[in-house]
Amino acid sequence: MEENLQNNGEYFNVADIFGENVFNDAVMRQRLPKKTYQMLKETIRLGKQLDLETADVIAHEMKEWAIEKGATHYSHWFQPLNGITAEKHDSFISAPMSSGKVLMSFSGKELIKGEPDASSFPSGGLRATFEARGYTTWDCTSPAFVRQDAAGATLCIPTAFCTFTGEALDQKTPLLRSMEALNEQALRFIRLFGNTTSKRVIPCVGAEQEYFLVDRNMYNARKDLIYTGRTLFGAMPPKGQEMEDHYFGAIKERVASYMRDVNKELWKLGVTAKTQHNEAAPAQHELAPIYEQANVAVDHNQLTMETLKKVATRHDMYCLLHEKPFAGVNGS
Repeated sequence: MEENLQNNGEYFNVADIFGENVFNDAVMRQRLPKKTYQMLKETIRLGKQLDLETADVIAHEMKEWAIEKGATHYSHWFQPLNGITAEKHDSFISAPMSSGKVLMSFSGKELIKGEPDASSFPSGGLRATFEARGYTTWDCTSPAFVRQDAAGATLCIPTAFCTFTGEALDQKTPLLRSMEALNEQALRFIRLFGNTTSKRVIPCVGAEQEYFLVDRNMYNARKDLIYTGRTLFGAMPPKGQEMEDHYFGAIKERVASYMRDVNKELWKLGVTAKTQHNEAAPAQHELAPIYEQANVAVDHNQLTMETLKKVATRHDMYCLLHEKPFAGVNGS
């Protein structure tokens, strides 16, 4: 209780901590040589190809920045067809020198491309298991970030995941391709109205995230919740939604403390957590960000779901992301 009170008494300025663990534009402008920064911005804005020499400079500065944040490993962070994120951690150390010492290194090639084993990921029957090589490739339009958890600090690099021949093995690749198709057709359309200066049309998304919070002891007592993420049997509670008193109601202190910790974690990762409130169903809540570029919004939504679950364990609760986990309860 004393620890909770101490945490609740901690004040911080959101502007000071926002994006502190993100290799964002401000960090790149400060750390990268001017020419390298401009070439990377051209790649981000116009989809131009990035040469390996420029990638080496970016990788070095990204590594140095991450080490200053306490990172020992980097990971290509991707979204396979299993509904969650995946990652393989590699440390920055190189092969030992003759003196027995090691150097911390991270090359442009390691930044741009990875080769995780894809044999155990869903593939939609694209290929046999023994041919299941997969490749990750850096999505430079979504900023890298340092995630701090029980494993320490890890530099996470958002990537797409595909086969050698280009078939998508993830959720990001089709999204990036659809964004490019939309950009191409939207530019063609606005040219008909006399707009000859725009170079790119970028779709934006603001993904609301709804969730349920359940006390950890109650969650552990229900095997159906543990195994399926929703209830499969049980009686209705004596008090339901007759009064409709939960929606936009006053947030209880235990939940408010949880929301505060979630917001702080997300703000450090550059996620624009904006709105929070009680939702329609008992124990249901919502977190809504400010809309942003579609692929960045999807990455941030994945981070939001991971953070909601991680922080819930600290508060002796479990976070359910199922949209309707309780039968007979009218969730949003």
